[in-house]
Amino acid sequence: MKTILLLILPLLGLMAPPARALDSQAPGDWAVSADGALVLDQRAGLAWSRCVEGMQWNGKTCTGEPRLLDRAEATALASERWKAEGVGWRLPRAAELQRLVDKSLQPPGLNPILFPRAPGQWHWSSTVNTTAPRINQYTYGNIVQGRSGDGAQQGAMLNGWAVNLTSGEARGDAARTSKLPVRLVRAAPVK
Repeated sequence: MKTILLLILPLLGLMAPPARALDSQAPGDWAVSADGALVLDQRAGLAWSRCVEGMQWNGKTCTGEPRLLDRAEATALASERWKAEGVGWRLPRAAELQRLVDKSLQPPGLNPILFPRAPGQWHWSSTVNTTAPRINQYTYGNIVQGRSGDGAQQGAMLNGWAVNLTSGEARGDAARTSKLPVRLVRAAPVK
């Protein structure tokens, strides 16, 4: 009963959540920072912003509206936040975002205690397509035939990787001009 109260009381705004494990699927792996603004993945050594960009932590929940960005804007935002705060914020890799999806929930998605008001849709990742074949534009045969690249390489330049935070599906064919939410990550603070 005490555990249930500890999980419900912060949602009601009756007490600030202390840093503690919250996720029943991975006991001890997930905790909330003392100020409540970060979710700590203790196994991976990562600190996640509790709210997506555009939303703010008010001590009880995330408020505001998610900021939707294209891939270049998302990358620039992470860099700007790093410079402004002096902390290494970055876009997460696809596998890191997939780890956030709690498949034990019905329906699956982000744990609402850890990530309140989280949009359960596609989010940008920093993962790049490294399997696209390369065409050497300086090879005489490619110049004569008018080839500067093939479809896979050109697609890799136009598309980026995104992860659906409802299902955990990752895809490398998201148009870089798509406007998607961004959840930044950084190294967890050293105790």
